[in-house]
Amino acid sequence: MPERAKLIAINTSEAPARTKPSNYPEPFASRMVGREKHPLGDLFGLTNFGVNLTRLAPQAISALRHAHSQQDEFIYILEGHPTLRTDEGCTQLTPGMCAGFKAGTGNAHHLINETSEDVLYLEIGDRTPGDEGSYPDDDLIALLENGKWKFFHKDGTPY
Repeated sequence: MPERAKLIAINTSEAPARTKPSNYPEPFASRMVGREKHPLGDLFGLTNFGVNLTRLAPQAISALRHAHSQQDEFIYILEGHPTLRTDEGCTQLTPGMCAGFKAGTGNAHHLINETSEDVLYLEIGDRTPGDEGSYPDDDLIALLENGKWKFFHKDGTPY
């Protein structure tokens, strides 16, 4: 079988959506309805950091509100007007705005599309081994082991 041709560039409109809508266990995965991620970095074999083009339908959320122990994150709004919710409160974002979330600060964050139009944004995060995700609003913690997220209740029992 011939080796797959190396991808040089792509129009983002042609990037396939992630096949699994969410890595979260239930009852959390179903809360991600209306979120569609296109893993752009994976298309090019990037391993040190990830890049996703993400679309949020009206009333959808980007993720459970979370903070990372090791992973820096960055978002850039392309279309729409999402609300960024952090420990400091809510901030209305517009196209061209960006935000960054430094690892280890404990400042939990997520985007909420409270409008009637789609939101489109880029999210970029590193893939530092040993990362942990904390979720202050939910009975959930996450551990990144061998490149895969494993989820636990806050008392340590697995999902």
